[in-house]
Amino acid sequence: MSEQIVIVGFGPVAARLVDELLPAVRDGQVHLTVVGAEAEAAYNRVLVADLGVGRTTAEALALADADALAAEGVDVRLGIRVRRVDRARQQVLLTDGSVAHYDRLVFATGSRPVIPNLTGINPDPTSPVLPAGVTALRDLRDAEVLRQAVDGGKRVVVLGGGVLGLETALAAAEEGATVTVVHNGAHPLGRNIDRGGGAVLAASLRRCGVRMAGNARSTGVEHNAADGGFSALLLDDGSAIDGDLLVISCGVRPRTELAEGCGLSTANGILVDHRLRAHHEPHIFAIGDCAEVRCPEPDCARCRNAKGPSGLVGPGWRQAEWLAEYLTLLASDAAAEAEALPELPAEQAGVVVLKARGMNMAVAGDNTAEPWDEEVLTAGAGNGRARLQIAQWADPEHGRYVKMTTRGGVLEGLVAVGMPRTAAELVGLFERGAELPADRSLLLRLDGPDQLPGAAADPQGTVCRCAGVSGATIQGAVEEGCSTVAEVSKATRAGTGCGGCHEDIKGLIEKHFQAVSAA
Repeated sequence: MSEQIVIVGFGPVAARLVDELLPAVRDGQVHLTVVGAEAEAAYNRVLVADLGVGRTTAEALALADADALAAEGVDVRLGIRVRRVDRARQQVLLTDGSVAHYDRLVFATGSRPVIPNLTGINPDPTSPVLPAGVTALRDLRDAEVLRQAVDGGKRVVVLGGGVLGLETALAAAEEGATVTVVHNGAHPLGRNIDRGGGAVLAASLRRCGVRMAGNARSTGVEHNAADGGFSALLLDDGSAIDGDLLVISCGVRPRTELAEGCGLSTANGILVDHRLRAHHEPHIFAIGDCAEVRCPEPDCARCRNAKGPSGLVGPGWRQAEWLAEYLTLLASDAAAEAEALPELPAEQAGVVVLKARGMNMAVAGDNTAEPWDEEVLTAGAGNGRARLQIAQWADPEHGRYVKMTTRGGVLEGLVAVGMPRTAAELVGLFERGAELPADRSLLLRLDGPDQLPGAAADPQGTVCRCAGVSGATIQGAVEEGCSTVAEVSKATRAGTGCGGCHEDIKGLIEKHFQAVSAA
């Protein structure tokens, strides 16, 4: 008898899990049910802003085909929500009145946008009612709202200085909208970037046509008397920023209410162990933005400093791939092999990359220390650790800045603004845990005037960090006939996440065909 697996949620991470479970579905080992609240099958939510400014299409964002999955035997239920989970009976009760039984249940409910408590907006965190002209830019309908504003050359106000907000602002400004970014810190990306890098980043954003309003605390929204739509963002100093569309980009929170409602343990996300099992519930799992890997063992060294969900699609995809293998083994009555499967590897520290035309930024690790801090100047290796060292270089006039925080020659943190090749090399060294050259200035010279423009990505390194695809794999796909980014993405999955590697993929394609034509 086939194993009944129910997946709640149908976003990018759930789509990867479904894809990986398809062989078991075809073999009859698994009967798979997927419940999605949206009317559309899974699509790449990270690129919704690109859709909103006309740089991609809804078809290009699609990550799953509901009809094709149904033909494979997957029970796909779209436009339906889960009312509650009955753990005692192992049933999922749906809003259409139907019931889905499960042997294994997987929460892939993702996250919801954080809506600040502003006058004029319903503050209910579980079901915010956004007035006309206000969007959180999370789904295809939100993208259409942005598209109309951009096409009309309207005034767009972006609330929030995070990566998605800045990328939206840069894209909208380039496509003709008047854009203002409002954030409450001294500089954008306040949680990720140091003061020097933040100042250079803010100046670069202004050069790209984005107005910046920093150290600004929002209190409410003002509406048009004519149609009730958004007309201004009100600030606590009594001023207002006029606009036609407000894009709220204040971060996300894991969707945990269904898990909480059926008695599962939660913190920032649904608490799961290193096999992605919910605490004290072997039949239920969680992956992606809603899952917090923190096992119930109090003496687990890995979990001592564990943080909540990363909010990045790459870790979620790796969880989905691991869980698919684990569930397939369980479904094939290979419980011993399933338990012998190595636990999900710990995720490396994330790298924050700002992808925008004409701008390049990469940030990773802890970069808060400054070269003249007393603890940096005086700290020795008395605690058994090598001394922290900082190399810093700034050229604010040209929007360039690099900071390398090392210990024992190995990067612990980095900031690179306006230095694309240096950034790429530093990110590679950071991810490999490799030592930097003793002369740090060698890295700065990668972006020097003597370097040829348009160099392709390193074929030996990881080009797509979201999907974990190397340059060699992409090169192989190109040699086998792929000639566009879309074709490479379909063959290798590279570029199906944040999209930040599209230019690198394009560079590898161009390098291949230049070599062919020269031969």
